[in-house]
Amino acid sequence: MRVTDPEKHQAKKQMILDAAKLCFAEQGFHQTSTAQICTAAQISTGSLFHYFPSKKSIIAALVEEDRQQTQELVATLREQDDLVAALNVFFDVVLDVAGDSILSALALEIAAEAGRDAEIGALYRLNDKVMREELEYLISLGIERRQIAGVFPAGTAVHCLMIIVDGIFNRVALDPAFKPHEHQSALRAMLWSVLGHTANAGVQS
Repeated sequence: MRVTDPEKHQAKKQMILDAAKLCFAEQGFHQTSTAQICTAAQISTGSLFHYFPSKKSIIAALVEEDRQQTQELVATLREQDDLVAALNVFFDVVLDVAGDSILSALALEIAAEAGRDAEIGALYRLNDKVMREELEYLISLGIERRQIAGVFPAGTAVHCLMIIVDGIFNRVALDPAFKPHEHQSALRAMLWSVLGHTANAGVQS
C-alpha cells in the first residue's frame, strides 16, 4: 500500500493553488479551464483531479486559505502590547494586497463569485465574519488598554473600517493608476479618524 508523504502532498496542493491564482487573476474564474491550470502548474489533468475534484473546489480552497492567513495574521497581532501599531500593521497588509495586481484581481474575482455561487458565498461570508470578529477584538482590547480613544463602539468602528477596505479594492479595480501605498498617510488618517487616535495616523508604525 502506497503511503502519502503529508508534506509533499501539501506542497503539491499549494503549487496547484499558486498556479490557479495566476490563471484566475489574469483571466477570471469562468474563463480559466482546468487544462490551463494544469499547464501553469506543469502537471497532468489526472494529477490535478487527484488533489481537487473540480475547479470549484480550487476556488473554495483559495477562500479557505484566505481565512487561514487572516487568522494567522491576527494571532500574531494579538501578541503585541501596542494595539495601535498592530492595527497599523493590519492596515498595511491590506494596502500590500490591494497594491498587488495579482492578489487584488483575485480578491475581486472571489467577491464576484461569492455573489454567483451559494457555497462560495457561504465561505466568503464566513471569512468576512472572522475578519470582523478579529478586528473587533483588537479594537476592543485597544480601547480597554486606553490606546484607542473609542470614539465609536468597536462593532461600529469595524464596519467603518471594512467600508474603507472595500473602497480601496473597488478603487483599484476602477482606476489602474491608483496605487494604495502612495496614499498611505491619507488612508491611515481615515482609519484613525474612525478609531480616534489621530496621533498615529501617519506612516510610522
